[in-house]
Amino acid sequence: MSNLDKDLLLYAVTDRKNLGQTEFLTSIKQALAGGVTCLQLREKNLSREAFGAEAYAVKQLCQEAQVPFIINDSLEVALDCQADGLHVGQEDLQKSDFYQQIPSDMILGVSVQNVAQAKEAQAKGANYLGVGTIFPTQTKTDAVRVSRQTLAEICQAVNIPVVAIGGIDEDNMESLAGTGIAGLAIVNAIFGAPEIEKQSHKLKALAVKTVFTSRSANLPPVLSIAGSDSSGGAGIQADIKAIMANGGFAMTAITAMTAQNTQGVTAIIESSPEFLQAQIATVFTDIYPLAIKVGMVPSPELMQVIAQELSLYQANNVVLDPVMVATSGAQLMKSETLDALKALARQATLITPNIDEAQILAEMEIRNATDMEVAAQKLTQELGCAVLVKGGHLVNDANDVFAQGNQVLWLNGQKINNSNTHGTGCTLSSAIAANLAHGEDLIPAIQKAKKYLSGILASQLDLGLGSGPMNHGYLLK
Repeated sequence: MSNLDKDLLLYAVTDRKNLGQTEFLTSIKQALAGGVTCLQLREKNLSREAFGAEAYAVKQLCQEAQVPFIINDSLEVALDCQADGLHVGQEDLQKSDFYQQIPSDMILGVSVQNVAQAKEAQAKGANYLGVGTIFPTQTKTDAVRVSRQTLAEICQAVNIPVVAIGGIDEDNMESLAGTGIAGLAIVNAIFGAPEIEKQSHKLKALAVKTVFTSRSANLPPVLSIAGSDSSGGAGIQADIKAIMANGGFAMTAITAMTAQNTQGVTAIIESSPEFLQAQIATVFTDIYPLAIKVGMVPSPELMQVIAQELSLYQANNVVLDPVMVATSGAQLMKSETLDALKALARQATLITPNIDEAQILAEMEIRNATDMEVAAQKLTQELGCAVLVKGGHLVNDANDVFAQGNQVLWLNGQKINNSNTHGTGCTLSSAIAANLAHGEDLIPAIQKAKKYLSGILASQLDLGLGSGPMNHGYLLK
């Protein structure tokens, strides 16, 4: 992938009509701070002198942000301010031969609506194409609509980057995933937003998701939001191993550092809410995760940050392992976190409590299989997500009960005689998340994860003086 491909990811096109009280240059500063990767200055109604003066000021802002600066239509202004590039439409090409006039070191973008125009623009020297209008837009009410199929055909027909434009916003951009576009050009959804910086940040994450999802099919990104286990058997460390073993690319946001081994937890240092938010945001706006596993979260403030960020970035395939107590018996969650945990669970696809955790969440005693069913049904009705109550702590088998809506299903497994079970919950939930990232349906994703967990328990790794870790890479020779 070229640098130009990446530069075109979130391509902001200026629009002063919808700014309200926001000053024009301030709006551009906010968009750049929010993460736009390219900026086009489009001014249809300014005089040549006013356009030129404005271009110098905007160019300075783009240089400071290290973002390519493109001028719309006016080669004269682009040359005067030494812009990085020029963008022209089909009507502009009929008036002047920009292909011959533009300097060789200046980027040239051309608007096209069909394959023939795209091939011609590439042959004559265009560096990228703008294709649209894709969706209805108030910016150009008379613009020709281009279908998703035509957009995909144009991407297939050329080997220069293609940017979709026209009416694109957070609600419709994902429908363009898989077309082959390099980026999305956005006008009103950025400059018409009440909080331009925040909106740009969100749109960048969704642009990453839209553009790169199809390219990560063989190694889908999975984010683990959890605590660190210094002995490597549970937490973030177990999650990374399990995600990789199940064919995912593992990323992390650390909620807390623990001094921990197979015998217990001796110290915990929590991440600050600001630092946790920064970790999650930097992942989503660069390598959008196709699934998220949430594990140990020690405080309600951190729970709220996670819920806020997952909502902001429209996260899918969220697997929540409500870690409350370590295998050794150490308390890993403050008691007042429970309400925040339930709020986060309402955003999850699946929660995976063990018997002890399910008793706390469902506020009932679980003594047998019937109680497990009742607890699972109660939780799915209350929280609105699927629930997997794990039975390994209760009975002499590895049978778990799954509930979603009115459905109740037992997922049976073989009890492995192994006292080394440090990190089993972390491992199972991470494996489920990795399977979901590959596009598996929920129940098959759980069944595959259970089979994987049985395999690593059966490999009988024996390390440490307490409940030891497992061999996550048991299939590797």
